[in-house]
Amino acid sequence: MSLLELIAAADERGLAASAVACLDRCLPQPVDGADPDPLRPLWAGCADAAAWPERLAEVRAALDAAAGEEGAAPRIRKLLGEAPADRAAPELREWADACSLLALEVHLDPDTAPGAGTETARRRRAGDPDGVDPLPAGELRRQIRILETLAATADAASAGAGLRQVLEASAEGQRVLRAAVSRRARRDPDERPRT
Repeated sequence: MSLLELIAAADERGLAASAVACLDRCLPQPVDGADPDPLRPLWAGCADAAAWPERLAEVRAALDAAAGEEGAAPRIRKLLGEAPADRAAPELREWADACSLLALEVHLDPDTAPGAGTETARRRRAGDPDGVDPLPAGELRRQIRILETLAATADAASAGAGLRQVLEASAEGQRVLRAAVSRRARRDPDERPRT
């Protein structure tokens, strides 16, 4: 299945967790003293729909207070502002789709202007593999793997283990993206790390 087909088939837990994972991977490197994992509270809302509204409000407030303008931070704040407070809302699928698109755009080019890689990212998510560089190809595989993991662990007995696997995959993806941005900054000293 393509990534778009997996998003279309995902349940509300899968949509929430995959979206949070996408945003998590795009977070800029935290400055000294900043919370290294500002989205962590929202993972509890992925596990428990009743906790989602409170955790979402908590994360929005934390990121608004940080107010960094580096990399994808403004777009992450915007998407969090658009997230439905009711995890069962029909808008959740649209929100998860937008988070997926942002993550692919950032992996296509972490320094790109917002929306510049949208059309390329849309083609990749629909299954067009032509000319995919290693970084976005890895992100595409990661998003597919995360949605497949969430679908396979939808029952109550394995839900917690599934979310832990997603969190681990997302943390790995975050390290990969930050390393790529750091390498790019070393190649071009005039470019500072943005993601």
